[in-house]
Amino acid sequence: MRERQNVIIPVRVGEELDIETLERFLQEKIENLPTGKLEVQQFGTGHSNLTYALQIGNWQAVLRRPPLGPVAPKAHDMEREYNILSALHPVFKTAPKPFVFSNDLSIVGSPFFVMERRHGHVLDSDFPENSRPTRELGQKISEKMVDLLVELHSLDYKQTALAGMAKPEGFMQRQVDGWIGRYERAQTDDIEGVGRLTEWMLTNMPVSQEPTIIHYDFKLNNALFSEDFSEITGLFDWEMTTVGDPLADLGAAMSYWIQEGDPDLLKKGLGRAPVTVLEGFYSRQEFIKSYGEKSGRDVSDMNFYLTFAYFKLAVIIQQIYYRYKKGQTQDPRFAHFDQYVASLMKHALSTALEK
Repeated sequence: MRERQNVIIPVRVGEELDIETLERFLQEKIENLPTGKLEVQQFGTGHSNLTYALQIGNWQAVLRRPPLGPVAPKAHDMEREYNILSALHPVFKTAPKPFVFSNDLSIVGSPFFVMERRHGHVLDSDFPENSRPTRELGQKISEKMVDLLVELHSLDYKQTALAGMAKPEGFMQRQVDGWIGRYERAQTDDIEGVGRLTEWMLTNMPVSQEPTIIHYDFKLNNALFSEDFSEITGLFDWEMTTVGDPLADLGAAMSYWIQEGDPDLLKKGLGRAPVTVLEGFYSRQEFIKSYGEKSGRDVSDMNFYLTFAYFKLAVIIQQIYYRYKKGQTQDPRFAHFDQYVASLMKHALSTALEK
C-alpha cells in the first residue's frame, strides 16, 4: 500500500474541518503564529489517517487525525504518535517537530495533532519531472534509506521517553499473536493458505534481537528527500513506532521494497510499480546485506521477519477493506483490496516456504 505525502488537493467532501474553530485553537496553543486567515488543504492519496496542510501567512504545518468511522482498537492513536515525535525529534532530527495535540472532539471531531511541515521530494511510482533516474541515483537513494534505518536503530532508547515502551521479552510472540488476532477480527472472506501461514509463523519464530526504537512503517514514500537527493530531510508516519526487534522493522521495510520479478499485484499495489523496480535500486537482498554490514546485526533469520511483514501488511489492508465492506467508508479505491490481501497472503506463504 503506497501513498504520496506531497500531493495537495482541495479537502474531500465529507472530510472538511471547521476552519474558524481550528484557527482559534491554533492561535491559543501555538506561540508566535502570524495573524491572517487559516487556509486548509489535504494530502491527497493516503489510505489511513487523514492528513491536512495548514497555512497562516508564511507559517505552514500538518494536521493528522484518524479516518472517519469506527477504527480498529488501539489503531490511529494520535496522542501516542504525538508523544513519540516529542520524544524522538530532539535526538533524531529527521522526525518532524510536533506542535500540539488535542483530544477535544469539538475542534475537528476527533483527537488530532499538529506538526511542522517539511518540503522536498517524495518518491513513489515516479521521479519529479526535473529529475532523471539513473543507476547511480538509485544506488544513492537505496544507500540513504539503509543508513537512516541503521541510524534510527542505533539510538539509545533508554535515554528517551520511549523507554517506557520497552517490553523486550516475547516481543515477536506478542506481535505474531496480535496480528493474527487483528486478522481474525477483520476477516471478511476465506483465503486459501492463511491457516498454514499462521501455523508456520507460530512454530518458526527466532529469538528476538536486542530491542531498539523501530519505526515499523519504514518505506520509501514515507521519506522526504532534498532537491538533489543527497539527504533525507524527513521521515513520517510514526504511529506504529515502538521499542522492539530491529529485524522486525527491517522486515516491514522490505515488505514495501518492491523489486522487479515480484508478483504483479504486489508490484503494482493496485496502482503503478514504485521506483524501486528501476535499475540501480537495491534488491531486497542487497538492502538486507548492506543493513547487516553497517549495523553489525545477524540477518540470517530475515526469511521469518519478511514472511511476518507480508502477513502484517496484508492485515493492515484487510482492516481497510473490512471498513469498506461494512459501509464505514465509501472510498472506491478500497473496493478491490480483497484481491490485494489474497495476493499478499499467498506471497507471505511462498516466502515462508523458500529454502
